[in-house]
Amino acid sequence: MTAHAARAANGAPPPTPALIVEDLAVRFDTDTGGVDVVRNIGFTLHKGETLCLVGESGCGKSMTALSLLRLTPPGSRVSGRIVLDGAELTTLPEEAMRRVRGRQCAMIFQEPMTSLNPVLRLGDQIAEPLIEHYGATRDQAREQALRALREVGMPAAAERLRDYPHQLSGGMRQRAMIAMALICNPGLLLADEPTTALDVTIQGQILALLHERTSARGMGLILITHDLSVVAEAADTVGVMYAGEIVEQAPVARLFAAPLHPYTVGLMGAVPTRRAAKSTRLATIPGVVPAPGALPPGCAFAPRCGRAMSVCTQQPPLRQPVPGHTVQCWLHADASSSQSAAAS
Repeated sequence: MTAHAARAANGAPPPTPALIVEDLAVRFDTDTGGVDVVRNIGFTLHKGETLCLVGESGCGKSMTALSLLRLTPPGSRVSGRIVLDGAELTTLPEEAMRRVRGRQCAMIFQEPMTSLNPVLRLGDQIAEPLIEHYGATRDQAREQALRALREVGMPAAAERLRDYPHQLSGGMRQRAMIAMALICNPGLLLADEPTTALDVTIQGQILALLHERTSARGMGLILITHDLSVVAEAADTVGVMYAGEIVEQAPVARLFAAPLHPYTVGLMGAVPTRRAAKSTRLATIPGVVPAPGALPPGCAFAPRCGRAMSVCTQQPPLRQPVPGHTVQCWLHADASSSQSAAAS
C-alpha cells in the first residue's frame, strides 16, 4: 500500500500532491516540421511515493524526466502543465528554474561517468549545490558533502572527497551522484536508469539506498527503468511508456496481477522466470519502437500487436479508465467509443 493510500484508508485528508503533470508534450522543430517525441503525459505523485516509468529504449522515458526540469535539448519545446509544490514550472523564467533544479527537484542521470566533471574533485562537485542555492561557505559545504557521502554508504568517505571520478568504481560514482542529488533535500528526485551497467549486488544496494533515503525524507521519486524486476521491487505506481506516451498506468501490484495493454503483457512475457525450463524460448515482441517522426496511423503499437483490430490502424485509442487502471487501448474501450471511431 502506498503512503497516499494508507492515509486515505485511515480517514486522513489527502495531502497536496508533490507533482502534477497534465498533457505534457515535448516537440522538436525539424526542417520538415514539428515532431512530438513525448505527448499526452499525465500523472500525479505524492511525497513518499515512487512512480516507475518503464518501457523499451526510445519510448520517451528519459525525455519525460528531462522535460520536468526543462533540460530538453535546444530546438525543443515543452508544453502542458508541470506543477511542483504548487508552482507551475512551464511558465517560470529560466532564472527561477535554476533555483528549482537541485533545490526542489534533483536528478540522477543515467551515466555517472559522463555526468560528473572529470577535472573536479568529488568533494567540490557535491558541495557546489549548497554554495549555489544556499550561499554556504566552502568549508561548510564540504562538511555537508562528507556527511552526505557517509549517508549513502560511501566507503572511506573522507578520502573520496579528494578523489576524481575516474578513481571511483561504478557503484561509488552512482553513490556520489545520489549524494549530490540529495544534498539540498529536494522534495522530488528523478532517477534515470540509476542501476544500468552495475552488477546485481550493487544494483540491489543502490535501489535499497534510494528507497531508504526517499522514505526517510518523505521525497517523491520518479524512477526510470527498462527492468521489470526493478519495477516490482521499487514502485508504488507504474507508468508503461510506448512511442512517447503512457499507454498503461496502475499500482504496481495491480499491474503485475492483471496487465491490460498488449505491450505490457509482451514486456512481462519477455522476462525470464525461475520456473521456466532451460530449453524454453523467451517470448519476444516483434519489430521495434517507431521513430517519433514515423508513427503509424492509429495506435502506435498496432504493427507489433498480435491482437490488433481494424480500428487500431485507423484511430489512436483514447485513455480508458478501468477499475484500478488507466489504459490506452481499443481492446478496453466501451462499445460506443469503438463503434464511433470505426465509423469516422
